[in-house]
Amino acid sequence: MKSVGVDAQSWKVFFTLFKLAEMGASRRTVKVSTEYLAERMALSQQTASRHLIQLEKKDWIKRTITPEGCLIRITESGVGELKKLYSSLQAVFEAAYPLSVTLEGVLFTGLGEGAYYITRDGYRKQFIEKLGFDPYPGTLNLKLTADYDVKTRAELESYPAIEVQGFKGETRTFGPVRCYPVIINNKVKGAVVAAIRSHYDSSVIEVIAPYFLRDKLKLKDGHKVKIEILTLP
Repeated sequence: MKSVGVDAQSWKVFFTLFKLAEMGASRRTVKVSTEYLAERMALSQQTASRHLIQLEKKDWIKRTITPEGCLIRITESGVGELKKLYSSLQAVFEAAYPLSVTLEGVLFTGLGEGAYYITRDGYRKQFIEKLGFDPYPGTLNLKLTADYDVKTRAELESYPAIEVQGFKGETRTFGPVRCYPVIINNKVKGAVVAAIRSHYDSSVIEVIAPYFLRDKLKLKDGHKVKIEILTLP
């Protein structure tokens, strides 16, 4: 899904583009005065005029000023931005799953076995291929304490995951692993790995990333860590 090319500070200007589209400016040139546009959006005439100037600078509209008002047409770029918003809203409302879910857990020191499992070639090669990064040899272990987070974690079992296949080693068999792409503390991309081993119950989640996350994010035991889990199409 393409992201809408507008930031939080520009949404009012983007809404002006939407109102122009409502008036038919995405299909033809329309004549509209800044006074009429301001009334339609419950803004001052000065603000409406400023929005039009900003839209013109973005090359989202073309306008010609006449004594009777502005002749305005939304450009191809402007129509493209509106279509991206339309696609984004479709994805939100028509998706079988939420586009992302957020969990918060408390960091604790694990049993130290994560490095062993993650560095097995049978897993590591698949992590690189399917997740797009070579994981640091170890997991970030988070304990979910709030009921909301525990229930949300349980919901993950019904969501599609990136499947890492199990394999046979020289002396034992390694089981399959379900992975979910995540963003840790809104800064670092990684993945939640599920069923890499069974020493923890479902209130614990294990996160891998291409970095030693404790150093990268300056984390210590007891710190709360928030992860955004990105669901798959």
